[in-house]
This record gives sequence, C-alpha cells and structure tokens, in this order.
Amino acid sequence: MYPKRRLKSSLLSILALALMAAPAWAQWQWLDANGKKVFSDLAPPSDVPDKNILSRPGVPTARKAVPDAAKVSVPGVDSPKAPDPVTAKGAAELEAKKKQTEEAEKAKQKAEAQRVAAARADNCQRAQTALASLNTGTPMRTMNAQGERIYMDDSARQAEKIRLQTAIQQNCTR
Repeated sequence: MYPKRRLKSSLLSILALALMAAPAWAQWQWLDANGKKVFSDLAPPSDVPDKNILSRPGVPTARKAVPDAAKVSVPGVDSPKAPDPVTAKGAAELEAKKKQTEEAEKAKQKAEAQRVAAARADNCQRAQTALASLNTGTPMRTMNAQGERIYMDDSARQAEKIRLQTAIQQNCTR
C-alpha cells in the first residue's frame, strides 16, 4: 500500500509544478525596433507591427519575422527565390489528392460504362430471343391490363416485331 501512496503524492507534486509553470507559458514574444527579441507577459506596445509579433499567449508557434536569405536582395545579384518547403509540400499533397480524385472519377466512369454495356448486351440478347420466338409462328400469349392471359393476334404480333427490331437496333450495335 505504501508504493501506491507514494505514487499518488508524486503525481500530485508533478501536477502542482505544472500548474505553477502555466503562467510562464503565457508569454508574448516580439521583435523591437532594433530587431531584438523581447519576452513579456504583457502585450507589446501598439507601435509594434503584427508581422514582428512572434508568439502570443494561447496561440501555438507563429511564423518568425526574421528575414529569409531568399527574401534579402543584394544589389547587382539576381537570385531566384527558393520555394518555401511548407508551400511546396502542401502543393505536392494537393496535386496528389487531385490526381487521386481524377483517377477515382475515371474508374467510376469506366465502371458505369461497363454496367451500361452489360445492360445493353442483355437487352440485345433478350430482344433477339423474343424476335426469334415471334418468327416461329407459334401462338403467343401476353397479359392485358387486367392481368388476363390473351393470345396475340396478327396486328399485335406485327407491333411486337417492330418494337423488338427497334430494341435490337438500339442495343446490338457494335
């Protein structure tokens, strides 16, 4: 039981130290007019521009206002600006996501085209089979609007042949 009590007291001590250090985390950091870093628990004077404020309390690390070598221009020397690695990485990720989205869209379109082709092939086969049955001359029965079975007369048989030939022309083209 003694080790548990010791563990509890150790954890409470660590927690108390962490809470005492919390005000130290609430620090302002900025560059003064001479370019020196200033640390304070008070906000910087109003004459300090926002670009010179390096960190604020409660806000994670901010971008530093220290000039980059690529931004400094030397008279007589033209140097191209080096790409920002954060921006380059973000652009590469964005490009990869865009490419992935395009590939997914192409795959979706291909799957849809295959589904449509399979449906057309099925419709073609059914229409050809039905037309072959009609051409045998055997009596055919259909259902009317009331659900009764009736035999097809010659005019109904001819209308069905025309409908099936149209379906074959639409679905059996290669």
